[in-house]
Amino acid sequence: MRHIIPHLYCTQPYSRRIRPILTPIFSYLCEAHFSTEASVENNLAHKDLSPQNFSGIAKSVISRCSRVWAADKGEKLTSLSLKDYIFKLSDISPEIVRPFWRVSALKPEDVLEILVGFEFGSGKFETEVKKVESLWGIFKWASEQFSEFEHLPRSCKIMASMLVQAGFYREVENLLSRRECQGFLLDCEGVFCDLIEGYLGEFELERAVLVYERMRGLSLVPRMESYQALLRYLIEVDGALLMYHVYEDMINMGIGGIMEDKWIHERIIRQLCVDGKVQDARDLFRKVVSFGMKPSNLAVNAIISGYCDKKDYDDLLSFFADLRVVPDVTHGNKILFSLCRNFGVEEASIFLQDLEELGFCTDEISLGILIGSSCHEGKLKDAFFYMSDIVSRGLKPHVYSYNALLSGIFKEGMWMHARDILVEMKDMGVAPDLSTYKVLLAGFCKARQFDEVKAIVYEMSDYNIVKLSSLGDPLAKGFELLGLSPLSVKIRRDNDKGFSKTEFYDKLGNGLYLDTDLDVYEKVITQVLYDAMIPDFNSYIMEKLHSPDTKDTLLMVDEMTRWGQEMSLPALSSLFCCLSRAPFGVKVINHHLNVMSKSFYHLDESTLNMLVQINCRKGFTFRARTIFDGMVQRGHTIDNDTYSALFFDACKKCDLICFRCCMKLACKSNWSPEVKDGKAILRCLCKKKMFNEALELFETMLFVSTYDILDIFDSLLEELCCQGCTSTACILLDEFSKQATIFYHIAYSRIVSGFCKEKRFTEAYKVYETMVSQCLSPPMDVSIQLISHLCRTNYEKAVELKNLCLRDHSSAQLPIHSAFMNVLCKSGRFREATNLFREALLEGLYPDVKIFNSLIEGYCGGNNLKKVTEIIGVMIRRNISISTSSYSNMVRLTCRDGKFSLALSLKELMLRVTCIPELVLYNILIFHISSMRNSFILDTVIDALQNKGLQFDDVTFNFVIRGFLLCKDVSHSLHYLTAMMREDLKPNNRSLRGVISSLCHSGEIEQALNLSREMESRGWIHDLVIQNNIVQVLLTKGRLHEAVRFLDRMASKDLIPNHIKYDYLIKQFSQHGRLDKAVDLLNITLQKGSSPESTSYDYVIKGFCDGQNLDVALDFHTEMLHRDLKPSMITWDILIHSLSERGQLEEAENLLKSMIQLGETPSREMFNCVINRYRSEKNTSKTSELLKAMQQMGYEPDFDTHWSLVSNLSRSSKKNESSFLSSLLSGFGFAGKSNTRNG
Repeated sequence: MRHIIPHLYCTQPYSRRIRPILTPIFSYLCEAHFSTEASVENNLAHKDLSPQNFSGIAKSVISRCSRVWAADKGEKLTSLSLKDYIFKLSDISPEIVRPFWRVSALKPEDVLEILVGFEFGSGKFETEVKKVESLWGIFKWASEQFSEFEHLPRSCKIMASMLVQAGFYREVENLLSRRECQGFLLDCEGVFCDLIEGYLGEFELERAVLVYERMRGLSLVPRMESYQALLRYLIEVDGALLMYHVYEDMINMGIGGIMEDKWIHERIIRQLCVDGKVQDARDLFRKVVSFGMKPSNLAVNAIISGYCDKKDYDDLLSFFADLRVVPDVTHGNKILFSLCRNFGVEEASIFLQDLEELGFCTDEISLGILIGSSCHEGKLKDAFFYMSDIVSRGLKPHVYSYNALLSGIFKEGMWMHARDILVEMKDMGVAPDLSTYKVLLAGFCKARQFDEVKAIVYEMSDYNIVKLSSLGDPLAKGFELLGLSPLSVKIRRDNDKGFSKTEFYDKLGNGLYLDTDLDVYEKVITQVLYDAMIPDFNSYIMEKLHSPDTKDTLLMVDEMTRWGQEMSLPALSSLFCCLSRAPFGVKVINHHLNVMSKSFYHLDESTLNMLVQINCRKGFTFRARTIFDGMVQRGHTIDNDTYSALFFDACKKCDLICFRCCMKLACKSNWSPEVKDGKAILRCLCKKKMFNEALELFETMLFVSTYDILDIFDSLLEELCCQGCTSTACILLDEFSKQATIFYHIAYSRIVSGFCKEKRFTEAYKVYETMVSQCLSPPMDVSIQLISHLCRTNYEKAVELKNLCLRDHSSAQLPIHSAFMNVLCKSGRFREATNLFREALLEGLYPDVKIFNSLIEGYCGGNNLKKVTEIIGVMIRRNISISTSSYSNMVRLTCRDGKFSLALSLKELMLRVTCIPELVLYNILIFHISSMRNSFILDTVIDALQNKGLQFDDVTFNFVIRGFLLCKDVSHSLHYLTAMMREDLKPNNRSLRGVISSLCHSGEIEQALNLSREMESRGWIHDLVIQNNIVQVLLTKGRLHEAVRFLDRMASKDLIPNHIKYDYLIKQFSQHGRLDKAVDLLNITLQKGSSPESTSYDYVIKGFCDGQNLDVALDFHTEMLHRDLKPSMITWDILIHSLSERGQLEEAENLLKSMIQLGETPSREMFNCVINRYRSEKNTSKTSELLKAMQQMGYEPDFDTHWSLVSNLSRSSKKNESSFLSSLLSGFGFAGKSNTRNG
């Protein structure tokens, strides 16, 4: 295996990228001593997979991978310099930072200038984050220049504002704590408010509250949105004390009246009532009304619940009267039910009269509550009075009211009137339901009227309420419906002489008695009658806990509300559990959470965990996180599934802060996820490129899933390879192998497959060879991928690999042969493909459809029409489908040979033998016929298509436009392009580009501009070719200003594609004297993610030098060098001469030195212009220095320069200058003489 490593350092590009990564894993593979028998037999051998051995594996992998990840992002691991930050910012707004390319130190005014330039956002969040990161880097870099450096207050304010807008909240707090920021904190209301809202958006309540307190400590008032966000969060987590404090503060600041979200006020009212502060809630209600808001039913319901809980109905009535609130029927019924339960029906009846005086509209349910309570209290006469009141009001009694009356008369022993009530029910149009018949059954059983019981059961059977077989015992069915066992309740005749056991008599006068446990019997019967008086909705809901149908349950919940009852906490838990299985249940659940009269944190922990989970799954992150936070604050136990749901939600939203916070809490809670959940979260993290978090979770899972270590490891390895991170997978495998010696062929197969997907076949093949040498059988799909690559690069190796696959996968000969033939055909090796085809046939292997179509493609590429015809014949005879690609290749071959009639015949053949749509066949035909460049033939095909009634689609239009463009028929191309646009179809870029270019080349600039304006109106991008052609024609015609306006419109309407390069137009505008536009285009090129050519910088620099604006020219020159662009010799020459002429000799000299350092050779003229200028200034030291450099570059000074310097130096007494004179003379052929003069 050791011979592999040198090949990994080959000169191929992908090898250079992975060199630091692959060496460890391949070194490990080289040094490992594989046990052949174990690996072949078990495919796995390992020693000690103890979790403790993997402690710190995440940290090790992250440390080794960080350099790779940084390189992939084009980032540095070391601290960045000022130039690095400027470079990043120059891609966003190059004109702002350009003056600072040549700056080595920043003054406070410089930092302010940069920040002001970038103060306004671009609208793209990713760009804003990148911008703010770099600006914050410059801000900190400037501070670190020297200890006395202090930023200007405005700089601090702008920086804080930009940081908070980009979500760098902790950095903002760090900034605001700096010494130079203390003087302007009172002017930072907006920043503080953004911080509060930002922290709340990231579910960091504690930090938001700290910022709020700091803000109030500075006597700053948060804006309404900040109060609103903070209160909303506190309401959700039920943080009552802090919520009241913040709300009171908001009211005192006068903001409550302008808050448009009345939901906040109402939830505060609700919370006050939950805490028993009903009077405070009432006062707040009055205040909200004074704000001009009309509180909703939620607030009214909360106050009603509060008064009912306190049993203070007089104050409740005064509340209605004082605030002129008329309760709706639901609220009124709620009060009546509460009154009946607490003080009896008489008090409820009196209160109802008071409510009616206030305008309350009594309904049948209101009186039905009184009927039920009257029956319950034994006041049957009053119950009938209320029933008559219902009828007199023209209302229709509810079935529950009749049930209560029936129960009442049975309770009073008046069973003989039950049938009368049943008849009245039907007369009133109230259909008896199961509950009614159960009351009748219970009543008649109580009265021992078992003949009536049988009659009732038969009636229920007639109405399909119950099913009764022809042989079934109706009496037994009746007992069963009441919850009695038919076997334990028997009716027997009393045969004793004295009839001592007789309880009742039948129609014949026989004495009968019940043979059962009478206490149980009477208890069951009495309970049925009792429950009928006042419906027990809570019990019904709890019975439906496991019901798959939520419709009936929700109907019962609505009915419960109408009857003024509230769900108990156990019933709510049952309802939520039932709804959690419904498609839209989460919305119903959240609705009930909002209207609960008690805090939902009173629900049991299991229900709260379920609420977090379902809200996470359905995307209601805010509700899920706030419930979770409330649970954590109260010390509730968090389930494993809840943590898993939170992790999934955080992964989907790439919320690193949430993920890390939950992970910290999960680890403290000894979170132990199900393996499948953990693996799913790992996959999600890898897909979102959250590799650090994936590795940390991986290590956590190793400790909690000790029996699934290899399974978890394989899952992460597989996902890393699938996401194009095979290098990271290699490092993970290496680190894992250090702790547990594994020979796991699946792991190495994943590595091979990952390298293949990333087109890094050299690395893939080396690992593959190692697997083979160690008797680890690679998967067939991996082998086929490598065969496909080797067929194009090393045919002998491909054959060898194919034979190896056949040896290891003898049962898969056909797929291997098919894959090999397919690759051979695509790579043009037709002879080998044909031979292999014959071999397969001789071995009894019949190739699949892919092979036949590959052969067609190959022979078409080889212009062998005869072979193509033979294969087509075989395919038709064997009913093998001809692919669209094969048809396209055949048409291309026939059109290339000019066989138009054959192409048409081929289309007709395809119509008969394939299911390819005819329009698709025509589209392919049009595309290839266009290559014949014959507009007559093209028109013929188009006419045939239209004569068949086929409608053009976007592909047809684009191919037709392309065809006429190839035929040089611009008018027809334009005709079909405009027709396409009239049908609201968008032409592809090639069609637009081709037509506009052709119009420009033919001088039809007005038509080209009209088409461009149409594109502008539709918001279509103008690619570089279109812009170049239009601008070039306008410039040629002398319409310079129009060309500028055209480009300005492109920029203002954002019709410029990314990665555009304006080099040609930069040159044109520079030559036309519009240097400003040339610079503008260069800036756009940078902003769109491209780097201009060096020639563009050359033209711009020349323009500024010609305009005597050397400082700007030098800025562009420095920027050019930092972008690794090479200035032309003309640019160097212009700059050096211009600087010398202006007396900026130091700058000119620095340019000469830069040239030499960059490997350039300055011309003699460049040296001379600087030397002559120094000589004219009598600066002999500089002249000498440059002459020496000039000589080192192989130049000799001219006679005048030489003689002038000799004259100056001969008068010099400086030893070093005399030495230079000697060397200078020797350079001209004069022998030096030793100078023995001292002093």
